[in-house]
Amino acid sequence: MTHAIRIHAPGGPEVLRWEPVVVGAPGAGEIRIAQTCVGLNYIDVYYRTGLYSAPGPFTPGLEAAGVVEAVGAGVTDLVVGDRVAYAAGPLGAYAEARLMPADRVVKIPAGISDAQAAAMMLQGMTVQYLLRRTYRVQPGDTLLVHAAAGGVGLILCQWAKHLGATVVGTVSSDEKAALARANGCTHTIVYTREDFQSRLLDITNGQKVPVVYDSVGVDTFAKSLDCLAPMGTMVLFGQASGPVPPFDLGQLAAKGSLFITRPTLFSYTAKRADLEATAQDLFDVVASGAVKISINQTYALRDAAQAMRDLEARKTTGSTVLMV
Repeated sequence: MTHAIRIHAPGGPEVLRWEPVVVGAPGAGEIRIAQTCVGLNYIDVYYRTGLYSAPGPFTPGLEAAGVVEAVGAGVTDLVVGDRVAYAAGPLGAYAEARLMPADRVVKIPAGISDAQAAAMMLQGMTVQYLLRRTYRVQPGDTLLVHAAAGGVGLILCQWAKHLGATVVGTVSSDEKAALARANGCTHTIVYTREDFQSRLLDITNGQKVPVVYDSVGVDTFAKSLDCLAPMGTMVLFGQASGPVPPFDLGQLAAKGSLFITRPTLFSYTAKRADLEATAQDLFDVVASGAVKISINQTYALRDAAQAMRDLEARKTTGSTVLMV
């Protein structure tokens, strides 16, 4: 019997239930995947709590890797036995097996394990569009990155360093500061005892930065704007501390003609060609050794509730993988 994590109503980690499910044969344009590893991401918390809506009951999760075990009509570029990974909708990754649209998955290249793929697809492709498309980082740029020791943060720090940038990262502890520095972060700010805005001004000699990457949200947003140089770009790509309230756009003019964006990976990879190019860029930079994927926690898929508790309590670093 195939099992999956199911959510029947929004709430805390306790609403995650390990239940039997029926996975049918793939329809036209679909594949059935026997999953091996599932990625844990903060967006899963947003769906669990109801911040992002999903019709219930539902299986959460947007990222996993596994092996194709059946293909539907019209699928010509995948065959049974192919190793594949994905980081996109529809929801349903927290499962032993599932159906997926074939055009939303990519083949895993040789040399990259299923666990690596599950750990890096969503976070790594997020970093790709943040650094190469939302704001195209250039050699010599200085960046402010919040949650620098998190899954996205560690990948971003390494990749930005590879591109010739200087990274200033905020973290919650000295241990996380050491981890961020070991992964390419030039300057770390322990925000639990330091004011990150004041420290950034010290680090940049008052020059501020051209871009801030903020996945924290309400707790960091206002001061992050004051860390931007004129015509700088505020990239708000998450809200771990809660959503940013309604905002007076006039402040962007007052603070130096700033830009602000709220991007999502799903917009940047909506077209098949963009998905393939984004994934290939990620695979290439990992294969080159410039970016290493840190899987610092693993849990059994049935223990997803505990994994989420640790994620929300900021006990995790790097990537977390749920093993099927």
